[in-house]
Amino acid sequence: MKRFIRDLKKYKNYILYSTWAELKSEIINSYLGWLWLVLEPLCFMLIYTFLAGVIFKTKVDYFPVFVFIGLSIWNFFNKMVNVSVKLVSSNKDTVTKVYLPKFVLLIEKIGVNGFKMLVSFVLVAIFMVIYKVPITWNILWFLPILITVIVFTFGVCTIMMHVGVFIEDMSNVVTIVLRLVFYLTGVFYDLSTRVTNVVYRTILLDLNPLANFIYNMRNVLIYSSSPVGMWTFIWFVVGLLLCILGINVIYKYENTYVKVMK
Repeated sequence: MKRFIRDLKKYKNYILYSTWAELKSEIINSYLGWLWLVLEPLCFMLIYTFLAGVIFKTKVDYFPVFVFIGLSIWNFFNKMVNVSVKLVSSNKDTVTKVYLPKFVLLIEKIGVNGFKMLVSFVLVAIFMVIYKVPITWNILWFLPILITVIVFTFGVCTIMMHVGVFIEDMSNVVTIVLRLVFYLTGVFYDLSTRVTNVVYRTILLDLNPLANFIYNMRNVLIYSSSPVGMWTFIWFVVGLLLCILGINVIYKYENTYVKVMK
């Protein structure tokens, strides 16, 4: 981990510049510019609110805010995992010509998609005001939960980035698995009330990290309650362990990546 911290300091300027450059390029290539960062999550929120609230008659307090919180976390995780699988091969020219710690590519994507997630949570705050959601001191749990989401996502993505170099079809597998996880995560419905069986609810709500993050974030932002702290801490530790494992694996095999891609 000393090498990781040293490289992080060494390449911090590159990370900041490349993150800003990618964000700027996305904006330049879009007719709506920065407005699209707001419209994209907002449109998805309206679609899911219509489907669940109007068609399926879901009755959940502050439902648009409820959906927006789920989408903000899910979109970040989903985009990061999908992009990480082909991250090394999609940057083949950079990887094969100059030395760059491969995790730097991943941190850049964390910066881009993390910024988009923060924009989504700004919209969450606006909707909380519009729908007059009561605010309590439990809202201070927002940052620890968000940090846990980022740490866990980074850990998973380091593993996916490594595996994706050696297994070309990994992206197809990941797409299918993520689609299943999406429906089991409760992005647009309340798992805690829909699943009445205690065993199934524990599996889906606590042993599914994404469902746990979303559930706890909704608790602290909407329902004025504290999160299930034990599981938040467990998934934070799991995320740290995945980060350590993933970074060590990348350092060990990163010289092999160039040979595999030739």
